[in-house]
Amino acid sequence: MNVFEATCERLLEEGYKKTNLTIGIVKANLFVLLLAIPVVAIGVLLFVWRNPIGLLRPTPYGSLWFIVLFVLLIVVHELLHGLTWSLFSEHHFKDIDFGFMKEYLTPYCTCAVPLPKSHYILGALMPCIVLGIIPVALGILLGSHLWFWTGIIMILSAGGDLLIVWKVLRFKKRPESQEVLIYDHPTQAGSVIFER
Repeated sequence: MNVFEATCERLLEEGYKKTNLTIGIVKANLFVLLLAIPVVAIGVLLFVWRNPIGLLRPTPYGSLWFIVLFVLLIVVHELLHGLTWSLFSEHHFKDIDFGFMKEYLTPYCTCAVPLPKSHYILGALMPCIVLGIIPVALGILLGSHLWFWTGIIMILSAGGDLLIVWKVLRFKKRPESQEVLIYDHPTQAGSVIFER
C-alpha cells in the first residue's frame, strides 16, 4: 500500500468522511482553453487602454526568449506549489513530491500530507499570483510586452490549479463537520477532502 492509500485509510479509521474532487487531465486542459478567451481579451484590453500606442506584437527575438523563459517558469511554477505547501506541512520540504506525467507531458508537484483548506488553496494559487497576475499587472503598468505575455501564459498554465481551487471552494462541508483537510492526489489532478 502506498503512502497516499495508507494515509486515506488512517483518516477513515479516525472518523473522517472522504470526498473525491479529482478531475481528468483532459477536462483541465479544456478548462484552460475556455479560460484563455476572457483572460487574453481582458488583458489585451487593459494593456491597450493603459498603453494606447503600445501595440501587442511579438518579435522573433522575443519569441525565442519567451520559449526559454516559459520552460524555466514551468519549473518555478511547480517549485512555488511545493515551497508554499512545505511551509505548512509537518516535515516541510520532505512532504513535497515532484514528478512528470509522460503521457500528458505535464510536470506536477504534490503534497504528501493533508493540509487545512486555506493552506492548500494558498499553495495551489501561489504560481498564478506570483508568475501570472503580478507580471500581467507589471506589463500593463510598464507597457512591457514580455512581462504581459509571460503573465498571461502563466495564468493559463495555472488553469488546472484554478479549476481545482474552484472545486474546493464549491465543496459544501457537512453541517456537523468541525474539521476539513485537503489531501492532494499524487497521480490525478485535484484533491480528496476529508472532514469530520
